[in-house]
Amino acid sequence: MATDEVRKDLRAAVAARQELGPEYEAEIIDSFLAKLDERDAYRHPGVLPEPVRPAHPSREQDPGGLALAIISVVAAIPITAISADMIGPFGVVISWAGLVMINIARAAGRRR
Repeated sequence: MATDEVRKDLRAAVAARQELGPEYEAEIIDSFLAKLDERDAYRHPGVLPEPVRPAHPSREQDPGGLALAIISVVAAIPITAISADMIGPFGVVISWAGLVMINIARAAGRRR
């Protein structure tokens, strides 16, 4: 049976979720579960709680990838025009290869 303190914390977590929105749902749940683990550790001092692993960052938690993609597309317009005018088709290929490599490096960096 849940104690009054657990009910109070759960109500606070639900209210925080309603106020902050769904993008913070995972953090709110993790925080609530961590509080429950602390209570269990206090009640049963010889038993260690299972370590909480951080959630894998999703697109909602890290919008930098989307921003980089949008900026790359916007920047590609003048870069393409300038490189086509100055160098020709080879310049367009080089400039687009550079933009693609920037986005690939960003995606590879996030996986680490």
